[in-house]
Amino acid sequence: MQTNLILLLFCIVLLVLGLAAFFMARAKASRVRAGGMAMYAQPNQYAWFSVLATAGPAILVGALGAFVMLLLGAEIPTAYLLAASLVIAALGLVVGLMQVRPEFHARQAIERVIRLLLAAAAMVSILTTFGILFSILFEAIRFFQMQSFWDFITGTTWAPGNSFLVSAGRAEAGEGGAQFGSVPLFVGTFIITLIAMLVAIPVGLMSAIYMAEFAPAHVRTLAKPVLEVLAGIPTVVYGFFAAITVAPLIVDLAALVGLDASFNNALAPGIVMGIMIIPFISSLSDDVINAVPDSMREGSLALGMTKSETIKNVVLPAAAPGIISASLLAVSRALGETMIVVMAAGMRPNLTANPLEDMTTVTVRIVAALTGDQEFESAETLSAFALGLVLFAVTLTLNMVSVIMIRRFREKYRANNL
Repeated sequence: MQTNLILLLFCIVLLVLGLAAFFMARAKASRVRAGGMAMYAQPNQYAWFSVLATAGPAILVGALGAFVMLLLGAEIPTAYLLAASLVIAALGLVVGLMQVRPEFHARQAIERVIRLLLAAAAMVSILTTFGILFSILFEAIRFFQMQSFWDFITGTTWAPGNSFLVSAGRAEAGEGGAQFGSVPLFVGTFIITLIAMLVAIPVGLMSAIYMAEFAPAHVRTLAKPVLEVLAGIPTVVYGFFAAITVAPLIVDLAALVGLDASFNNALAPGIVMGIMIIPFISSLSDDVINAVPDSMREGSLALGMTKSETIKNVVLPAAAPGIISASLLAVSRALGETMIVVMAAGMRPNLTANPLEDMTTVTVRIVAALTGDQEFESAETLSAFALGLVLFAVTLTLNMVSVIMIRRFREKYRANNL
């Protein structure tokens, strides 16, 4: 409670210092300007620079102190840290007022601060990506010290529980230790993702073309928000829909044509996942198609092409980079889906190409490995990091391929327009 009171007092004092810096700097700049001297910035710009000079260093010192205490384990009294920040804020106020002079470019200084803030925001995302990679990499290396990397990549049997049976003396004759072959997991992941994309890309792209090129304004106003509602439905609700409605329907349809289908089949979560991803492709593709200049459509129509030919030969090639980006974003979304697969496809690693059988995905096994009662140092738990590392590499490869494809489409598009 005392810490919260000190923090509240710090915020109040810093706010008062910021307001004082704003009004005092603006008043000083107005007086200098009224004296007939030419200034490089407006009084309000000098005022905002003084606010930045007052509050910015104080907040930075407080954030660095909190970082040192939380991550490095240092013990710094909160009152002393906040008091030091207020002292720095007072010094910043004096410096900000001293900079209110005709030859100082306050506007350029503010723009430099904004550029630094934007660069810091970009660095946060970059450092977060590397932090995720390193946190997975170190634990994955520990797993590969226990298990063969080659067997993990090429093995066709995922049976981590066998090691427990062997150690307990309950293994059957001839049964070996744990087997961590990841091929069944990645095959299941790719099959379910492929089914989802076969549903999502055609439906999402055609709906985007309709809303961008053919739909009247009142239909578009109503249809687009309704379509995007699908993106806000929780995945567990989709899981219920896949397990209770879609999976039994697939079993009945398969029986009509003489096929055997499991109630925990891969086709049901793939279809429902595709329905879930439709808004991602539709909304992004719609924005990209609308961004194509109308002059290109008008030039195509003036040359005698029909509207359908214009869409096929002009609009879609011009929007292809954005459509590819939307599709690969949807692929990444499908690769990371867990709940729908658990509820509709099951958790059994099954190496098969038949979508009517049960199978599981990489993310499901990651959750199962990290939520069990086994020790963290065990190979089964550490296998989750190995699976995450390979999945990270697969996603990174897809992103690199998408960048290459987008560049080629853009080069081809520019060459055709020359």
